[in-house]
Amino acid sequence: MAREPQGGRGRRDRDETPEFADRLVAINRVSKTVKGGKRFGFAALVVVGDQKGRVGFGKGKAKEVPEAIRKATEQAKRGMIRVPLREGRTLHHDENGRWGAGKVMIRSAPQGTGIIAGGPMRAVFEMLGVQDVVAKSNGTQNPYNMIRATLDALRKQQSPRMVAQRRGKKVAEILHKDDAPKPEAAEA
Repeated sequence: MAREPQGGRGRRDRDETPEFADRLVAINRVSKTVKGGKRFGFAALVVVGDQKGRVGFGKGKAKEVPEAIRKATEQAKRGMIRVPLREGRTLHHDENGRWGAGKVMIRSAPQGTGIIAGGPMRAVFEMLGVQDVVAKSNGTQNPYNMIRATLDALRKQQSPRMVAQRRGKKVAEILHKDDAPKPEAAEA
């Protein structure tokens, strides 16, 4: 019996990886002055996600635009994070994020709200698969810092299951809202 070759070191084969969507956020033309004149290059900023709760960003530099985009996409796929989503459409709770001078505030929203966010933040939420969110960016307009601040806020997201597991309780105990008065308050 011949054994089929197995993938090395527990990595998934390239055929099994899920298909990712990517969004080009920014292209910068940069120049380097040399003895004979100027040499131009390109820097690309790309956001990649599976639209099911995973997102990442990457930046790439090259002499040609397609090569810079390819490098940025590869870097984004390597640095993806998983974000827990409520009902697969919005965030679990409000959160603030910060990176450098970039400050963002993200809030969960009721169904039908849509993505209310500007510029680079919108690209992150679309690639993440969020359908209802309200976001505000304060501070810098630099797309690199806005994306990093948004990902900082998304890293802080926790589902009730994660909180319950950390506290050693059940999810129902975490979500339970006690509307009845407590016994001590009723006696007093």
